[in-house]
Amino acid sequence: MDEKTIELLQQGISVVILLAVGLILIKIILHLTKKALVRSVLDGAVYQFVLNSVRIVLWVVLIVALLTQLKVPTAPLVTVLGACGAAVALALKDSLGNIAGGLLILVNQPFKKGDMIDAAGITGVVERIDLFVTTLKTFDNKVITVPNGMLNTSVIVNYSTEPMRRVDCTFGISYDADIAKAKDVILAVAESNSDIYKEPAPFIGVASHLDSAVSLDLKVWCNTQAYYDVKYYLEEQVKLAFDEANISIPYPQMDVHVVK
Repeated sequence: MDEKTIELLQQGISVVILLAVGLILIKIILHLTKKALVRSVLDGAVYQFVLNSVRIVLWVVLIVALLTQLKVPTAPLVTVLGACGAAVALALKDSLGNIAGGLLILVNQPFKKGDMIDAAGITGVVERIDLFVTTLKTFDNKVITVPNGMLNTSVIVNYSTEPMRRVDCTFGISYDADIAKAKDVILAVAESNSDIYKEPAPFIGVASHLDSAVSLDLKVWCNTQAYYDVKYYLEEQVKLAFDEANISIPYPQMDVHVVK
């Protein structure tokens, strides 16, 4: 057996050993990565993306190592891979921006599935968060898909984060009405609803003097889930209570004085 054959045999054995060790290391690293992801606070949608990214990187490293062991020049390959990566990144910049936005949403968690949010001019309940898009369902049962890149750069209002919310209502009464009596009527309506918190206590105050009415503000606190029930209850029951107490809600009017 000549030296050339021995060298090829040794090289083949080295490549097989390197491949076996590489496969074992890839399996171990992926297993450890998966365990770390499971223990983290990251959303489940991130797991597969991270695992696939780590798997691709490990395979690229293994292939380059095998080619180096086979004495194949790897510099041109690395250059080509870099150029291809730059071209793909440029062609898919919007998609990559959505992926980056999705990762930031999943990591920072400004909202989660089931939250009611207002973002990018859309109000709805979060149905699903993917890497590319977030799906919202509006109150009139429309399903809206919003790119994560847009969500990541917009102001997000999350109505579901806190367990309690404040309900603000404004009621107008005539200038002839008794303000103290109107405030007592409004307070009685607020206290009649069991969803409204006793503490913080309901607050009623004169907000402004309009052209034809005195504007009264009512501010109460309730459970977040009961917000709209409380809002509609107050708007309806205060009107009925004003009618019963003979407190008028004036229409816009204008006095015209004719000078002769």
